Amino acid sequence: QVQLVESGGGSVQAGGSLRLSCTASGHTWTMAWFRQAPGKEREGVAAIGRDGSTTYLGSVKGRFTASQDNAKNTLFLQMNSLKPEDTAKYYCAAVRTIWTRSPPLDQTAYNYWGQGTQVTVSS
Repeated sequence: QVQLVESGGGSVQAGGSLRLSCTASGHTWTMAWFRQAPGKEREGVAAIGRDGSTTYLGSVKGRFTASQDNAKNTLFLQMNSLKPEDTAKYYCAAVRTIWTRSPPLDQTAYNYWGQGTQVTVSS
């Protein structure tokens, strides 16, 4: 069993930046960030494979960057140029499956989930 713990959420003004972190208690191969805003479905934001390959949601491309420290089983999400529509609870997810390219943003592909961290962007 893998436990995921997110940190780094908070409140910022539009145009600001935040960096989320997610630490896994065990070894994982593919990790991802999802988000869910009130009244909306959960959506994949960014995924990263063990080889560093990434997939991004179209609306965050160029603004968000996913990275990882494999030695520390830690996933990061650097979020720049934040917009009010980025406001959501952000969840870390992981799976012990190797994706050699285009790691998925489909939540059904992941079986380990964190509790989430809130990100609020004000205009």
